[in-house]
Amino acid sequence: MGPLHGFRIIELAGIGPGPFCGMVLADMGAEVISVERLGASAPDVALDCSRRGKRSIALDLKSEAGVEALLKLVESADALFEGFRPGVTEKLGIGPDECLARNPKLIFGRMTGWGQFGPLSHAAGHDINYISLTGALNAVGRAGEKPVPPLNLVGDFGGGGMFLALGLVAGLLEARTSGKGQVIDAAMTDGSAILMSMFHTAHAMGTYSLERGTNKLDGGAHFYDTYETLDGKYISIGSIEPQFYAQLLDVAGLPQDLFADQLNNQRWPELKQVISEVFLTKTRDQWCDLMEGTDICFAPVLDIQEAQGHPHNLARQTYVKVGDMTQPAPAPRFSRTPPEVRHPARALGIDTESVFAELGFSKEQLEAIGA
Repeated sequence: MGPLHGFRIIELAGIGPGPFCGMVLADMGAEVISVERLGASAPDVALDCSRRGKRSIALDLKSEAGVEALLKLVESADALFEGFRPGVTEKLGIGPDECLARNPKLIFGRMTGWGQFGPLSHAAGHDINYISLTGALNAVGRAGEKPVPPLNLVGDFGGGGMFLALGLVAGLLEARTSGKGQVIDAAMTDGSAILMSMFHTAHAMGTYSLERGTNKLDGGAHFYDTYETLDGKYISIGSIEPQFYAQLLDVAGLPQDLFADQLNNQRWPELKQVISEVFLTKTRDQWCDLMEGTDICFAPVLDIQEAQGHPHNLARQTYVKVGDMTQPAPAPRFSRTPPEVRHPARALGIDTESVFAELGFSKEQLEAIGA
């Protein structure tokens, strides 16, 4: 019974950030119905986190019966979202005009890399390309080295899926007041650009260099970086504030006089070399014993398997068992209407008959759509 309980949202199935958006909405209690291509298959569906908590139907959207079935479903929905190139849903006859004609209160979400308009809107691309265009990729990496892709977290999931989810929820709230639907244009270029807001501010103030790997938060500073330990593992340090920095120097046994001028970036490379050698004298666990839970702003660098067993994550149940798989729990948390994973991913198309039977489809109509 999460905070979105009572909302019905249609997801035109795709890959990556679209299903992720649907997962977040389903975790929050919305009834998310994923529309797969009739006859589609996928390996290990039950292990796909992004399909959890959703109903799954299969339709041939190139057939008249399939299009009509989807539009009938739209009449009962609060929102629909898709991640195709601009114009694809229009060609299928299920674009915003057709859907809003059937349901004027519908929120129609569209997520693409480049957006619905602009010189690049019809070009192919991936996360790495979208964050290249907004300065995000250029900012990530070591000084004097090439940019490093931050997985596909910034464009696909942060700039895309999460902003689409925000747009849909905001649209749903507005529709309750106005009684009118609208179209959401969620572009990963727009989303990744706004994620860089803090760095635009810092650059305008003259406190952020465009040379990657030379700034306070990009690994340029000795007090905000990762360090290798004696056992070949890594720890992270984020001792920005003076009181936290002082505690770092004390616990690590670093000479106060040498490290006193914390913000002198001309000395950062020298100080980083010294602190690197110190952290190599103990194992990751030994540094955890000394620093974890203090105000140093410290954490071990864990892989995703190690993360599942860390005491803090265990205490908060940050990871949950869904079917046979341990995966991230819903977030954020609500005190009165807690989100939950209602069930693991379901087989593709398994809910087609039940969903349309609920809409009053006859046996003949169900057969016409392949249910």
